Amino acid sequence: MKPVLFVTNHAPPFRIGAFKALHERENVHFALIGGDVRHGGGGTGDEELPFPVIHPPQRTVARIAASGRYRAVIAGLSGKVALPAAYAGARAGRIPFVLWATIWAHPRTPAHALSYLPLRHIYRHADAIATYGPHVSAYVRTKHPKGPVFEAPQAVDATFWGAKATPDRRGEFQILFAGRPTREKGFDVLKDAFDLGTVVVANDRTPEQLRNLYAGSDVLVVPSLPTRDFLEPWGLVVNEAFHQGVPVIATDAVGAAAGGLVQDGRTGLIIPHGDVVALRDAIERLRDDPTLRHTLGENAREAVAAYTYDAWADGMSRALAAC
Repeated sequence: MKPVLFVTNHAPPFRIGAFKALHERENVHFALIGGDVRHGGGGTGDEELPFPVIHPPQRTVARIAASGRYRAVIAGLSGKVALPAAYAGARAGRIPFVLWATIWAHPRTPAHALSYLPLRHIYRHADAIATYGPHVSAYVRTKHPKGPVFEAPQAVDATFWGAKATPDRRGEFQILFAGRPTREKGFDVLKDAFDLGTVVVANDRTPEQLRNLYAGSDVLVVPSLPTRDFLEPWGLVVNEAFHQGVPVIATDAVGAAAGGLVQDGRTGLIIPHGDVVALRDAIERLRDDPTLRHTLGENAREAVAAYTYDAWADGMSRALAAC
């Protein structure tokens, strides 16, 4: 059976398990085009990757996709040239094209405005689409796709993040912020709640250090804001925290909340983005109710168990099978 060509930018550590699971099912060759890494870390040396990798210039992707060596093409949204090239190559080679859709709103910048019409065409004419979750699926369906839409749930390494940790606890009530302390991540909003507990900002920590901080924290806060060029696609820190049984306060601008992993009053609390009063109220509610914290945390641990690398690979495989 011919392999599948998967065009994406990088194979960062948090994706390797998912890519490996898909390769074991479908025989996938990954074309890593490189480029900026905005979310979640860079790549890994090819010698460490458990699947075949090539590093083509973006301009050559169409020729590779149309070469006859592959039975289908999957492509994510990365690369100004790579995505349309992958689509064009699949069409030229008369093989199925699957779009891996990751956003739930198109960025509102002049550069992104130029890409909207070509991307809308791909949404409409892809043979199948695999998405990050229900929130992305809902957005994709507004583009009236002709092909079926499947969900490939976002996942992290459950064995690692769910393992027993050494709690890193620095205060009586510990609030964790895991990520870049930038405007789009809502850090300025969180600053107005610093007086409600011991706030730990975890940026550039090793995975082991971050796992210990999850284990030592009472709540993870993900206060992301929408901007012209950013709407949190998911937020894998939510999955990581849930594996340690830590509840999450997330805004309605976080993909993991819009996509159903963070469920208000069940696995965490969802608040309006940019609302300092709502954020303070949510933090105080969890601070003052340890029973609620425990219940949300246990529910969170149970909910995230379904978000596995195999579940992601299954969603991608179903998209391929539908073509």
